[in-house]
Amino acid sequence: MKKVFRFIIIVLGVLLVAIILTSLIIKLKTNQYIYRDLKQAPKTQVAVILGAAILKNNNLSSILRERADRAIALYQVGKMEKILVTGDNSTLAHNEVNPVRLYLLENNIPNQDIFLDYAGFDTYSSMYRARDIFLVDSMIVVSQSFHLPRALFIARALGIKAYGLEADQNQSRYLLKNYVREMLANVKAVFDVVSQREPKYLGDEIPLGITI
Repeated sequence: MKKVFRFIIIVLGVLLVAIILTSLIIKLKTNQYIYRDLKQAPKTQVAVILGAAILKNNNLSSILRERADRAIALYQVGKMEKILVTGDNSTLAHNEVNPVRLYLLENNIPNQDIFLDYAGFDTYSSMYRARDIFLVDSMIVVSQSFHLPRALFIARALGIKAYGLEADQNQSRYLLKNYVREMLANVKAVFDVVSQREPKYLGDEIPLGITI
């Protein structure tokens, strides 16, 4: 029993080290492409708002609202011409996309500059579909600092010139579980990229119709 227990401890230790190293490598590979000041962010074809929780009253959660607000600010200073909202709309009762669209419209973003991806079930699917469905060549992802490294790692592995703009308004309120979850998600991201997993849904192309 002692040998079995020791073996289990060793295996768990190796797995933990692998998870930590994976996250560290992803952060080091993407750190140069992440900005805090939107004025320093490069011009791209599109800003991408990745999906997050919607409240029961259909309002945006604080995390999603932060992402939308940063995309609006980017649009207002002319960093891009279009906004791509991507998220999970797998059921009629779960729609992460349309509430963001309504919020953008309320903040004077023209409807013709808003594109919606209802099948962005995870970050990998969102990036894959951005490339293959919306024909995105360059993007700036607006998300929280704990999420951006993984998003950019995936996007750049798929051949997209991707940059990130931090949407954090108060980093101290993000729970430890967000960072732990990201560490596990980073391992999945590596497997997705290496295996070249195809999203559940693709479909017809919807070109954004712009070039940088």
